Amino acid sequence: MGAILNLVERNLHEVRVDADRMLFHIPSSSLFAADEVTGGIIDALRQQSCSSEDLVQRLAGRFAGQEVNETLRELIALEVVSDGSPLTPEIGISKVERTALNTVVLNVNTGCNLSCTYCYKEDLDKPSAGKKMGAETAEASVEMLLRESPDEQRYSVVFFGGEPLSNRPLIEHMVDYCERRFAEEGKQVEFIMTTNATLLTEELIDYLNAHRFGLSISIDGPKTVHDRNRITVGGQGTYDVVRRKVDLLLSRYRSRPVGARVTLTRGITDIETIWNHLFNELGFAEVGFAPVTSGDMADFNLTSEELVEVFANMKALGRRYLEAALEHRNIGFSNLHQLITDIHEGHKKALPCGAGLKMLAVDHKGELNLCHRFTGSSLPTFGNVHSGVKQVELNDFLSQRLDRSGTGCDSCRIRNLCSGGCYHESYARYGDPTHPTYHYCELMRDWVDFGIEVYSRIMAVNPAFISSYISPRKAH
Repeated sequence: MGAILNLVERNLHEVRVDADRMLFHIPSSSLFAADEVTGGIIDALRQQSCSSEDLVQRLAGRFAGQEVNETLRELIALEVVSDGSPLTPEIGISKVERTALNTVVLNVNTGCNLSCTYCYKEDLDKPSAGKKMGAETAEASVEMLLRESPDEQRYSVVFFGGEPLSNRPLIEHMVDYCERRFAEEGKQVEFIMTTNATLLTEELIDYLNAHRFGLSISIDGPKTVHDRNRITVGGQGTYDVVRRKVDLLLSRYRSRPVGARVTLTRGITDIETIWNHLFNELGFAEVGFAPVTSGDMADFNLTSEELVEVFANMKALGRRYLEAALEHRNIGFSNLHQLITDIHEGHKKALPCGAGLKMLAVDHKGELNLCHRFTGSSLPTFGNVHSGVKQVELNDFLSQRLDRSGTGCDSCRIRNLCSGGCYHESYARYGDPTHPTYHYCELMRDWVDFGIEVYSRIMAVNPAFISSYISPRKAH
């Protein structure tokens, strides 16, 4: 009598797309369509575990024995079916031993020329009181990056605030410094910045274009939506000036696509209207939405009912994305586009993002923060740019998040796409950055299922969209 076969449910998730059974292989984040033999084996083992000989007998009326055994070997290799052998540990490491930093976020000024009501920056200051980063600290940040991770080929320097352009002299100094230093090392560097756009001029836009900045503009939608929260220090709405600057930017900026970043707060859930304005009317290349659920000021957090509405509206926009993709058009809905990219490339994340692992954020004092959202928070820093990274403390912190035991994440079907959720969201909501973001779980599982369905339909009807608009599948 052979070994008893069991279905390993924690490694398998099914999504029905019309008559097709799409199988999401959770350990590898891979997606494939189940043929009839595969479906038959899964259904049979779901009803009752049995030996391979018994399974062949049970399916004999439908499939040849050789066909069943060949498919069974593949499913055992994928660890979708277990023959009793120990399963491969899903995360190859249980402890982070060394990070490989390739990105540094420079918080060049805690001050901002606006006074957005919902801003999460714990230490946000008015322009006159802003704590500006000095050139010595910024240069030391780059040297720290090269010293800590000398083997990387490409690095990113992110300028952040407050409003980063309120410290334009430092940005220009660092662009010159970085282009020289990285060239000396035979390395590449790219510059990234999120800005409220109000300080842009023709001359500055041309400068940013010449140095190929990756730009994101903070804008919340049409005037009535944007002016609710994105206001001046004196309380005036900023839409009109931002609109003028965006029109100027998009008419002149040619080096890279420019994206819009939308913050969704209480009372604002109309995803499609906001997207339509920013994509079709203003002309942004992509639009990304960030729902606020755990900000310091509870009055701005989306209610649980509103969060459900936001995800429903994201799916409604997602159906428009699908319709366009089948016509070989990309409508720039970056939340869904990123999910589809992750599914296509088989992304498997042991940790939720690159914070601490690939990226650290530097405050004006040179302290190293987990990410830009933690600058000014009470979370202990992980060293400074002069003395270097506190590698032991950072590795211990990341290893805590790697440990999924007892969290619910160890058996969740999206565990390798979500990996517990945003550290800052957890910190704001639960006071612990290693705590999973449970308030998002069901909505995120449903969102991933939706992404699987959209991806499957695109691959079935117009796979050329994937090859045109998403980077080629990587080996994994």
